[in-house]
Amino acid sequence: MNSKIILKKNEEHRILKGHHWIFSNEIDKIEGTPIVGEIVSLYNSRGTFLGVGFYNPNSLISVRLFSKEDINFDKIFLSTAIQKALHLREKLFNGKNVYRLIHGESDGLPGLIIDRFNDNFSIQTFSAGSDQRLGLIVEVIKEIFSPKTIIERNESPLRILEGLSEKSGFLFGDVSITEINLDGIKYEIDLLNGQKTGFFLDQRLNRKSIIPFCKNSNVLDCFCNEGGFSLTAATSGTKNVIAIDISKAVIDRVNKNIKLNNLSNVETKVEDVFESLKIFSVEKKKFDLIILDPPSFTKSKKNVSIAKRGYLELNTNALKLISSGGFLATSSCSHHIDKETFLNIINESEIKSGKTLQLLTFSGPSPDHPELLSMPETSYLKFAIFHVE
Repeated sequence: MNSKIILKKNEEHRILKGHHWIFSNEIDKIEGTPIVGEIVSLYNSRGTFLGVGFYNPNSLISVRLFSKEDINFDKIFLSTAIQKALHLREKLFNGKNVYRLIHGESDGLPGLIIDRFNDNFSIQTFSAGSDQRLGLIVEVIKEIFSPKTIIERNESPLRILEGLSEKSGFLFGDVSITEINLDGIKYEIDLLNGQKTGFFLDQRLNRKSIIPFCKNSNVLDCFCNEGGFSLTAATSGTKNVIAIDISKAVIDRVNKNIKLNNLSNVETKVEDVFESLKIFSVEKKKFDLIILDPPSFTKSKKNVSIAKRGYLELNTNALKLISSGGFLATSSCSHHIDKETFLNIINESEIKSGKTLQLLTFSGPSPDHPELLSMPETSYLKFAIFHVE
């Protein structure tokens, strides 16, 4: 029988609306002696059952719910959840086998990320409960997909908040380098050493959205990562693309992908983007399209003010380099910078740069990264394209 977590009076309202997390300061008492990762049953102060979830006394998120029913997180439950998520991805991508298969709480599996790259799978576990069941997760993936390789990429600092160590390696198979094809563009990716799970899939549709602005343009791709935006632009009629990232390892992979696609109109630079923008300004360099896809500038609320200054400087300096009639494609993956804050920063950058902007499109991540309306924490990526005068 599960230990019981009993909430303080009136602390269940957020849970009843569909939120999956219970914070430590919302708990009144615990009946039983649950240990880290154990499944517990949640009740309100009147004794009404609310659901079951993973318990972690070492985290501010004390309970992560995975069901409103009194069930166990067993092989049948996990297989059903993954099959349900697979059915959605098959509808979204019509038989293509590169996508985020499981997106944590949004797919009912708290603290679990699974990315699929054809027959190779990359896993991240951000909750103690999911981490302890990694063997079961691998077993179910093997049964459903018959994969070549399963890799864990558990180097995220988010694990530290759960009292988990950082680690990476093979869970099954031994292939880390693989090739994928997204919308006709080939990428060689390193699942074991590439960024995050090996490749950023969340900007998938946003990369396609820049295509109308690429023809006969000079393009600057800042924080180019594996070259997703750069290669999309280069295969869409651009004159020239400059791709910048501070990581030499990243630029090495971009250069491989340039060769893989037989492109000659992409120049790469291992540079700090903030410094590069200043140098381009001194050189009076102009671009028709600038793409900003920076890493998260903050992982916590306490650093939001610093992050806002970073986004403001970045977008202001980029806008100054865009020719009249050009375009800015800009994004933020910081959860703590919401849509309103993000657009306010761009508006301030518009004023400081002396430009006039028209918002053409605003979007979030690719739909294989679904969001829950009841959980703002599942909303993180903002992407916007502006016409610049």
